[in-house]
Amino acid sequence: MSKFWGYHLMLDLAECNKNISNKDMISTFAKILVKEIDMVAHGEPIVEFMLLGDPKQGYSLVQLITTSSITGHFMDFDRTGYIDIFSCKEFNIEIAEKVVKSFFEPKRIRRNFITRDAG
Repeated sequence: MSKFWGYHLMLDLAECNKNISNKDMISTFAKILVKEIDMVAHGEPIVEFMLLGDPKQGYSLVQLITTSSITGHFMDFDRTGYIDIFSCKEFNIEIAEKVVKSFFEPKRIRRNFITRDAG
């Protein structure tokens, strides 16, 4: 049994490639990430363009997984991305980061990882 209730990986990406502006690539990324970190998708990824005309416009991603969710927000104007993976099932954060890097090729990445437990 896991020691914690949940595991939360937050990745902040800077100077990403053009995939952050491609709906199909973001959807493919979500599907591959789910498989690589050994999760089970609950439905298809939702990828929508948000805040049209705002400087912070870009795609947002929501992928439900049976143990919680994967979300992402990608901003066109400064080519940044913000990805959260939250799950009550443990996952390999190194593999998750590797998949993120392979899709979005950030020049810089900041990782935050926390464990969650209400007890």
